[in-house]
Amino acid sequence: MHKLPVFMIALMTLAGGVAPPSAQSENHAYDVVVYGATAGGVVAAIAAANEGLNVALVEPRQHIGGMTSGGLGATDFGRKTVIGGMAREFYKRLGRHYGEEISWYFEPHKAEKELRAWLKEAKVSLYLGSRLGALEKSGTVIKSITLLNGTQFSAPIFIDCSYEGDFLPLANISYTWGRESSAQYDESLAGHIEYSEKHQFTVPVNPYDDEGKLLPLVYEGDDKKPGDADKKIQGYNFRLCMTQDKNNMVSWPKPEGYDPAEWEILRRYLAVMPGLKFGKLCNPVFMPKGKTDTNNNGPISTDFIGGSWGYPDGTYEEQAEIWAAHERYVKGFFYFLANDPSVPDALQTEARSWGLAKDEFVDTDNWPHQLYVREARRMIGSYVTRQKDLQEERHKDDSIGMASYNSDSHNVQRFAVTESPLWPAGTPSLLNEGDMQVRVRPYDMPYRSFVPREKECTNLLVGSTFSASHVAYSSMRMEPQYMIIGQAAGIAAALAIKGGTSVQAVDIQALQDKLHAQGAILHLEETVPEYKGASNYAGFTMDDDKAEIVGDWFASESTGPFVGYNYLHERKASDPENYVRYRVKLPKAGRYEVRVSYTAYSNRATNALYVIHHADGAAEHRIDQRKKQGKHSPFVTLGIYRFEAGNMGYVDLVSTADAGGYVIADAVQWLPVE
Repeated sequence: MHKLPVFMIALMTLAGGVAPPSAQSENHAYDVVVYGATAGGVVAAIAAANEGLNVALVEPRQHIGGMTSGGLGATDFGRKTVIGGMAREFYKRLGRHYGEEISWYFEPHKAEKELRAWLKEAKVSLYLGSRLGALEKSGTVIKSITLLNGTQFSAPIFIDCSYEGDFLPLANISYTWGRESSAQYDESLAGHIEYSEKHQFTVPVNPYDDEGKLLPLVYEGDDKKPGDADKKIQGYNFRLCMTQDKNNMVSWPKPEGYDPAEWEILRRYLAVMPGLKFGKLCNPVFMPKGKTDTNNNGPISTDFIGGSWGYPDGTYEEQAEIWAAHERYVKGFFYFLANDPSVPDALQTEARSWGLAKDEFVDTDNWPHQLYVREARRMIGSYVTRQKDLQEERHKDDSIGMASYNSDSHNVQRFAVTESPLWPAGTPSLLNEGDMQVRVRPYDMPYRSFVPREKECTNLLVGSTFSASHVAYSSMRMEPQYMIIGQAAGIAAALAIKGGTSVQAVDIQALQDKLHAQGAILHLEETVPEYKGASNYAGFTMDDDKAEIVGDWFASESTGPFVGYNYLHERKASDPENYVRYRVKLPKAGRYEVRVSYTAYSNRATNALYVIHHADGAAEHRIDQRKKQGKHSPFVTLGIYRFEAGNMGYVDLVSTADAGGYVIADAVQWLPVE
């Protein structure tokens, strides 16, 4: 029996309401035991129960749904069309509460209410209030688990859907945490990041006190070079449900032990940014009924940068202390803005106009019951999903679902510097490090990444702390994907039991057939009913997925027709830093008609600039992208030009200040002219 240390009940109660051990232990036998009633865990349990299995869902705290019911009501959907199956069904069920077909934005209590009703319909047995304490394993098979309150569960298959991956150390399954080096998996985005513009200090803020010591919330720098590995973790926070409705608002609570001196870097930051608005210090995204899902925004905000480092592999006591420290940090942040005399009057008035929603999280003093554990342990399983699987090798034969959200890691650390690209050398200031926001195209998630190595364990599926590098995990870690994975895990558990196989030997085709029958989306071509890719058009056509992309561009499929699976649009209109370059390889020199496609709409650019780089120079052409193309082709012509053989010629679509709206990038076509 492998045991974790017994933890302090008072601290764990502070961290989410875990009940003390019961006087009498209970023994339960089930077909499947799911540990962790995150949204993914709930779906895993229901999916297994729908296959006719007797299922237990074990949740260490008193609430279910994880972040989905814990404040993250602004769904990180990426591309909505890749979200199918039970995940989409959940968002449709939420839609009923708001008279909508589907709701991607919702109130926390509505999410938990719907998940509990769904569990009841599926007749899943729910156990709340105690964390995993011990695990009995014979060879590669987990026989039983025992909770800290003494309750024991045995089953032929277990599924760990906790954010912490509690099964991994107890079952002796390989795992890691932190950031791999760029060399480990040949990932350009891995490891220490030299400089990130997002959520960064754009003005110098002195990080030292009068005695030359670092101020609170600033850490000693390290000697890491770009691409080096470390064991540091991106920032956690709480996703607050706020409101400005005075009839449903609770004022900002003062955290126990509040010390305004701890917020000196915020005080100094506001002093050099006196006109800063509340929305630049946090990101309140509106939900129904005038409530918000409030996230981090800016160089110092709700992310407790550096506060999460010890969480992934900490003892239960240590994790509880870190949880409590995050609650104290986020409460202190808003209390400071609303009450400290150094805060500019306009900003303080705005901060005081907000408060916590009185009708949310009513049994935890209106504070979210779930810490946003963005990343903790990660299994090293049968296959490690990595950067290339998101960007290049996106098709997987053993796909169980799809993901499409950006590679999105929040800042990892904040330290003092004397050099920055933004101000003169020798100026003492602050630098945030670790932020990574890189767009991805929809990609398949392989079943192999959700099972351990066969030599280590043969009856465990892992739903949240799956096998992926930090770079890949930063994209796959979204709540819809956890639910997609959970559905596959529940069905796979049933197939393993009924087939008498290990989880590694599950019949993938049978799994995929069942997923398809339940509306899951396994491959990109399933999301576009009338797909026509570049190869379906005459001449030499390049879609945006093969182009060189510079700046903030986002994939969309909301307005058709378009070539391939989607088109691109700017994050904001007329950003001169943005361009898309199409460089096709032509087999022979000659004259070619250059044609472009875009999706017409009323907010599009009226003066989109295309620059054709041809054998005789460069030519500019302006297009009104609000004007619809012809009936029989999505393309309009830019003229005929001479090109040499090879890829010397190219076409740039450039955002300009006079574009007049959002520039749309789709495909470029070269047609030979005889």
